[in-house]
Amino acid sequence: MTRILHIDSSARMQGSVTRDLSARIVTQLSGPGTEVIRRDLSAGLPLLSETWVIANATPEAERTVAQRAELALSDTLVAELEAADTIVIGVPVYNFNAPAVFKAWIDLVARAGRTFRYTPDGPQGLLTGKRVVLAVASGGTQVGSPIDHMTGYLRHVLGFIGLDRVEIVAADQLARNPEETLAKAFAAIPKIAA
Repeated sequence: MTRILHIDSSARMQGSVTRDLSARIVTQLSGPGTEVIRRDLSAGLPLLSETWVIANATPEAERTVAQRAELALSDTLVAELEAADTIVIGVPVYNFNAPAVFKAWIDLVARAGRTFRYTPDGPQGLLTGKRVVLAVASGGTQVGSPIDHMTGYLRHVLGFIGLDRVEIVAADQLARNPEETLAKAFAAIPKIAA
């Protein structure tokens, strides 16, 4: 059985290009026996706190009940990544980068000892062998341009935790020519190998 983790981060529930693109990508990659795990970040996620950081730094066997509770959501988010074969992420460009809620998700899943570890040769990602497809939309930022601070960051941070097979379906610069931009993005989806 193939498992797809489908994450959306747009604040828009209606008319969201990334929600539409990510749903189309999930449909393209799904087949008989595919299980889709859904995670919508639009309701918000907690930001890291001192309590969380201390709980995370405490060895698992020594964590208090309160510390385990503090890490419960993070544990769930990491387990979703661990269980997935493919991760499809809808992520719009907000002010030249990902939405704040997506950064909060990154903070909750980038955990030393869980999703990466430090070795004598440097950090090593632990979530290897998985595929990531980013559904990106922007009003004016062109993916890969000097002002695209998001996709380079996402490739780096996802690679840091072992997710280094990243593909991008982009509907970028929608403010210039929305019809042509969407047509190009829609045309790219059937080319994604299942």
